[in-house]
Amino acid sequence: MTELAGKHIVLGLSGGVACYKAAELTRLLIKAGATVQVVMTEAAGQFITPVTMQALSGRAVYGSQWDAREPNNMPHINLSREADAILVAPCSADFIARLVQGRADELLSLLCLARPAGRVPLLLAPAMNREMWAHPATQRNLAQVAADGATVLGVGTGDQACGETGDGRMLEPPEIMDELSAFFTPKRLAGQRVLVTAGPTFEAIDPVRGITNLSSGKMGFAIARAAREAGAEVTLVSGPVHLPTPRGVRRIPVQSAQEMLQAVASQAQGASIFIATAAVADWRPAQPSGQKIKKDGSGAVPTLAFVENEDILATVAKSERARSGALFCVGFAAESENLLEHASAKRLRKGVPLLVGNIGPATFGQDDNTLVLIDEQGHRTLPRASKQALARELVADIASRVAPLR
Repeated sequence: MTELAGKHIVLGLSGGVACYKAAELTRLLIKAGATVQVVMTEAAGQFITPVTMQALSGRAVYGSQWDAREPNNMPHINLSREADAILVAPCSADFIARLVQGRADELLSLLCLARPAGRVPLLLAPAMNREMWAHPATQRNLAQVAADGATVLGVGTGDQACGETGDGRMLEPPEIMDELSAFFTPKRLAGQRVLVTAGPTFEAIDPVRGITNLSSGKMGFAIARAAREAGAEVTLVSGPVHLPTPRGVRRIPVQSAQEMLQAVASQAQGASIFIATAAVADWRPAQPSGQKIKKDGSGAVPTLAFVENEDILATVAKSERARSGALFCVGFAAESENLLEHASAKRLRKGVPLLVGNIGPATFGQDDNTLVLIDEQGHRTLPRASKQALARELVADIASRVAPLR
């Protein structure tokens, strides 16, 4: 997460059993290249020790506004002035109420109140029982603290320490990391509606067999995440893959190429950018069997007839919205040889302004990739890197192309 490299995060812990997640969150922040200064309330110390947080952050933990380690005895001033952001995780219902009321009788709330609000953002990761979360007082306080300039990251749903189930769980550390990464990413695609396809399609032969390919969907999911981080409203149409949906992205699951075409056609009407990353099957069985095709021991091999699937990218690229410039189309080409030659020809055949090529066998299922960006001016290569890093580079490139369309 390059957006967090070099950032200095003040991590505040208020009272709640979710404090245990702050340990993992601190580890992830450090791994991402950030520095972390932990500030704990007295109640937080009942759930996790300052010793643990100091060991993980590499910095002495602060817990008292009277801490004499600061030469001027003003930790609430000094700590807030050094921060790129203050993140309170977990943020209890009581602490949210304190922020709304402007109370400042302990270090963490005092620090939040004294921060230079114009340049030090305040992010809150609430954590509480489901009834506390749903209570009108909490919801009023959440609305007010957001109106006062804080960013509320939302909550998870599931089992709670009290034995109940529902909303109110603190987001998991990786989810908070995703939110932080998105928060610090320049919003190059703000106002854009991005439609992404990802993964393979599955063309049924019979109820238990089918034709598919080795696409893992990782590149398409990375692009969807990067577009969301860049401020776009993102819809992801995905074939059958086992990947979690990126936070803040709307996902439409499909199986076959025909299902993907139908989903894309319905969503493209409201999109401003279409990125066709999916490895869509070119053909499908003409007449799938309604029952499993069984061998009978004779050695006879069933004959399969195929029909061509409609080209999703070419279909969208020929639409009135694409031809008028209201929809910017980006294609992908997974080749096994002669990448530049085949991908360049594919761009012209599909009629898209930008086509991204890669060598499929070298990237399917991998976490890294090499991309070649091809347009009417020529081509440039994005050297091998993680798919998430490449996705961010690609999104920045697309943003530079669609900016004049706004």
